[in-house]
Amino acid sequence: MSDMTGADLVDLDLSADTKEAAARALAERMAARDRVTDLEGFLADVAAREAQLPTGLDGGIGIPHCRSEHVTAPTLAFGRSARGIDFGAADGPADLVFLIAAPAGADDAHLTILSSLARQLMNAEFTDALRAVADPARAAALIRGEEPAAGDEDSAERASADGEDSVVAPAAASAVAATAPATGEPQPSAAPEPPFRIVAVTSCPTGIAHTYMAAESLENAAREAGVEIVVETQGSAGFERLDPEVIAAADGVILAHDVPVREKGRFAGKPTVDTGVKAAVNRPGELIGEVRAKAARGEATAGGAAGSAGTAAATPVERGGEPGEGYGTRLRKWLMSGVSYMVPFVAAGGLLIALGFAIGGYEIDKAPSVTDHFAWAQADSWAALFFQIGGVAFAFLVPVLAGYIAYGMADRPGLVPGFVGGSIALTVNAGFLGGLAAGLISGAVVLAVQRVRIPKALRGIMPVVVIPLISAAVVGFLMFVVIGKPIASAQEAMTDWLDGLSGANAVLLGALLGLMMCFDLGGPVNKVAYTFATAGIAVSDPSDSAMKIMAAVMAAGMVPPLAMALATTVRARLFNAAERENGKAAWVLGASFISEGAIPFAAADPLRVIPSSMVGGAVTGALSMAFDATLRAPHGGIFVVPLIGNPLLYLVAVAAGVCVTTALVVVLKGLRKQARDSVTRDPGDADPSTRTPGAKQPVSA
Repeated sequence: MSDMTGADLVDLDLSADTKEAAARALAERMAARDRVTDLEGFLADVAAREAQLPTGLDGGIGIPHCRSEHVTAPTLAFGRSARGIDFGAADGPADLVFLIAAPAGADDAHLTILSSLARQLMNAEFTDALRAVADPARAAALIRGEEPAAGDEDSAERASADGEDSVVAPAAASAVAATAPATGEPQPSAAPEPPFRIVAVTSCPTGIAHTYMAAESLENAAREAGVEIVVETQGSAGFERLDPEVIAAADGVILAHDVPVREKGRFAGKPTVDTGVKAAVNRPGELIGEVRAKAARGEATAGGAAGSAGTAAATPVERGGEPGEGYGTRLRKWLMSGVSYMVPFVAAGGLLIALGFAIGGYEIDKAPSVTDHFAWAQADSWAALFFQIGGVAFAFLVPVLAGYIAYGMADRPGLVPGFVGGSIALTVNAGFLGGLAAGLISGAVVLAVQRVRIPKALRGIMPVVVIPLISAAVVGFLMFVVIGKPIASAQEAMTDWLDGLSGANAVLLGALLGLMMCFDLGGPVNKVAYTFATAGIAVSDPSDSAMKIMAAVMAAGMVPPLAMALATTVRARLFNAAERENGKAAWVLGASFISEGAIPFAAADPLRVIPSSMVGGAVTGALSMAFDATLRAPHGGIFVVPLIGNPLLYLVAVAAGVCVTTALVVVLKGLRKQARDSVTRDPGDADPSTRTPGAKQPVSA
C-alpha cells in the first residue's frame, strides 16, 4: 500500500467546514501528486456517490469514496478535523476523513488493499492512534500498516496469539474449548450445544469501503455474541461464493446491501434480516439479535422457496426500509417501488396511443377491434392496432402500481393481493387513488399474516397457497365492499376539480408542477408530479384539463437538461471537460424528455443548478398552462410535438424556461468563478502547487 498514500496526502489540520470542502481539500492533494487528472470531474463523481448514500459512520469517521475515470491509480488521502465535519452519521460530525479514489478499472489487488483499510476503520485502537498522531509521515505509516497503533503492543501480541483473521468469528474459541478438557478436570460427557450460525452478505454501490467495513463490524459483533458468522463481501474486487454446505448449516441470514444481492435465491427459506449496508456498520449487534429472534420464532423468508439462484433481489429502496427509518421515509420507498415499475407501461402504452393518433387522427379511438377487422394495406388499421395495444398496456397501470407497492412492502407474497386489489380499483372506478390504497392495504395484510406463528410442516405452503389466498380474499373484500366506492367518489371529485381549473389557478398549478419536475430530476418529487399527470390521461377519453397538465409536466421536465446543454455551449469556460461532454448528451436527453440528463450537473453543483432549474421549470409549466397546450402522450419530448395542441406556443414555453435556467446558471457560476479567481490572485497563491496543504480553498457549494 506504500504507493497509495504518503505524508503529502495527509492533512492533520483539515480546516474545511463542509464535506464538499473536505473532499476538495484532500482531492487537491491527490491532483498535486498527479493521481487525479480532472479535479472537478473527480469531485463530481465523489458527489454523485455521496448522493446515493451518506458516507459518515458512527465513531467520528467520514469515508467519501468513488470509482472514477479521472483517477490514474488507487489513492487514499487522510484529513483530521478539529471541529468535525458532517458526513451524515447518526452520532454527529466526523473528525477523521478518508478520501478513497479508485480508477474505473482498478485491479483486484489494489481494491483488496483498500478493503483491508476499510476493515481497519472498525478497530478503535487504529482510529485512536490516528487521532493522537502528530506527524503526517507517521499517520501515513499507520494507514499503510507499517507500524502498530501507538501504545498498542498488547494488541499486537493478541493479534499474534489469535492467528489469522478468520471470517468464522468464534473459530478460535471453539478450538480452545475442544482442547480444554485434555488438561482440566473431567468434563461432563454431554456434548455442548452448537453455536448459532449466521451467513451474511454485504455490498454497497461502489464496493470499496462500506462493503468491507460492514463485514468487519458483523464479525466483531458476532465474536462478542458468541455466534459463528461467515460473510460474503460482494465488492469491486469480485466475491467468493459461500460454500453451499455452510449456507445449508446456517441458522439465519443477514443481507446488508444497497445494491441487489447476487444469487439471493441461495438463502431461500432461512430466517433473514434484510437491511442497508450502513446498518451493519453502525448496529451489527442489533442485526444479530434480530436474526436470532426470527429464528426462535420460526420466521423464514417469505416466498424464498420460489426463488432461483439467479434471481435478482430487490434493493432496500424497494423494500420496507430499515428499522430506524420513519414511517414517512418507508412510505415514500413503497410508493416509489410501485411507480418505478409502472413507468415503463406508461411510456410504452402512451407512445403507442400517440402513434395511433398520429397515423389515424383523433377519431381512431372509435375504430372497431382489430380482431374483427384488420387490413394490412390500410393505415387506419395500423393506427387502430397501435391504439388498441397502447390501451391494453394502459389497462395494466393501476394493477402494476398496486402490485409493486405491495411488493415493496412485503416482497413476492404482496404481488397477488396487490394485482387483485389494483384490478378491483379499476372495476369500481377508483382509479389511481384506489390503486394506491390497494397496494398499501395488500402489503399490510401480507405482513400481518407473516407475523402469525405456524407449525413447521405448513411453512412450505405458506408463500404459495396460504398467504395469496388469505390476502387476496381480505383485500378483495375491503376494495369491493368497504373503501372502493368512497375512493371512487374522491377520484371523481378530483377529476371535476381539474376540469374546472382555468385562468390564474391553472397557471399556478402549472408553476407548481414545474417546480416539482425540476426539484430532484427523476427522483420521488419528480415522479409524484409525473404520476399525477399520467393518471389523468390514462383513460379512453381524457379531459382537456388532464391533457394540459400532461403537457405542462413534460415541458418542465425537458428544461433542466436542455438548459445545461445550452449553458455548456454559451459559457464553456465555466464547466470542466467532463461537464462539457455531458452537455452534448444533454441535448438529446432533454429533447427526449429525460430529466435525468441534468443529474451530473446537479450532483457537482447542486446549490446553483437545482434552484435555477426549478425557476425555469416553473416558468415553462405556467406558460404551457397559460397557452392552453394539450398533450395526449405521456412521453416523447419534441418527437410528439405533432400531437400537441398549440405546438408553437408550447415550444415557446419550453424555450423560455430553458433561457431562464441557462441565464441563472451562467450568472451564479460566473460569480463563483470570480470569487475563486480573486483568491487565486492573492500573494503566494499564484501557483496552486505552492499552497499551504492545510489552507482553506474556495469550494463549490
